[in-house]
Amino acid sequence: MKKNIVLFAFIMLSVFTLSAQSKKGKIEVLYFKANLCACRAKVCTAVGNDIKNIIDKNYPDSSIIFREIKLADVTNKEIVTKYNAQSQSLIIVKKKKKNETFIDVSDIVKGYSQKQDKEVLEKELKSKIVELKKIK
Repeated sequence: MKKNIVLFAFIMLSVFTLSAQSKKGKIEVLYFKANLCACRAKVCTAVGNDIKNIIDKNYPDSSIIFREIKLADVTNKEIVTKYNAQSQSLIIVKKKKKNETFIDVSDIVKGYSQKQDKEVLEKELKSKIVELKKIK
C-alpha cells in the first residue's frame, strides 16, 4: 500500500512539473560548429565552451538547454537547413506546445570572437534570452 502511495505521489509530481514547463515554454541555445583545421577548431570549441559555461552558470535549474550541433553530421542536416546555420551560428529557440520562435544571435558570437570580452557576451546573451522569454 505504501508503495502505491509513493508511486502515485511521484507520478503526480512529474505531471505537475511537466505541465508547468510546457506553459513557460522550453528554451534551447543552439551553437553550430563546423569541422575546421586544428587552430580554428580550438577557437570554435573555446567559444562554444564559454557559451555553455554562461548558460550553466546563469540557469543551473536547466530551464535553458545548451546544445552543440555539428554542421558536418548528416543527422543534423534538417536542423542546419531549418536555421540556415553556418559555423559559429548561435540560435536561441523557444518551443511552446506546437509553436516555435527563434532569434539568430550569431552577431554576439562574432563580436565576442573579435573582442574576447566574456562579460559583454554574458550580458548580451542573457538579454536575448530574457527578450525571447517575454514573447508569447
